[in-house]
Amino acid sequence: MNVEEIYKNAGALLEGHFILSSGNHSNRYLQSAKVLENPKTASLLADALAKEITSAGIEVDTVCAPALGGVIAGYELARALDVRSIFAERKDNAMSLRRGFEIQKGEKIIICEDIITTGGSAMEVAKIITELGGIVVAFAALANRGFCHRQNSDVLRKDNCKLLKDTPFFALADFEFEMYEPSECPMCKAGSTAIKPGSRA
Repeated sequence: MNVEEIYKNAGALLEGHFILSSGNHSNRYLQSAKVLENPKTASLLADALAKEITSAGIEVDTVCAPALGGVIAGYELARALDVRSIFAERKDNAMSLRRGFEIQKGEKIIICEDIITTGGSAMEVAKIITELGGIVVAFAALANRGFCHRQNSDVLRKDNCKLLKDTPFFALADFEFEMYEPSECPMCKAGSTAIKPGSRA
């Protein structure tokens, strides 16, 4: 499966001058919502991700996704794994479980996003799950921005990866883009204005 080609065909691999959720700048941006707006494509990607997880022998009871970006990816992965789907959402700048969602002690949970960059949001959700007695058995995403090491990849873990080192991370492809501190961004120095296309715009 050529995941990069799927993103390109969906118009989801953008080129320009972008502000990432980290605040850094990049000349490329992944807009997974454009991929996931096609249910057949979402199903295809989730089935492939689920196959990797089951092949690794991961036992799971529930998939939990950080809202907003991870909700569709998480739901589709849960469908493919035939398990429960829940999501955490941000309120007052902090992730929380709402809408009656509960976690049982010892419940095995995969945290799923559409894209994992450094894994900050995923780790916020992991903290909630652990505090409620659940067990994070894996992290998952459709795409890996290349800061964390995923299973079956040669991309090494970078210092700014926040995912747990002893918990497996599954994703379908690595997307390693150039990223700049705003003060060092060559596009800014050339007079270009950055835009923020993500859900936290």
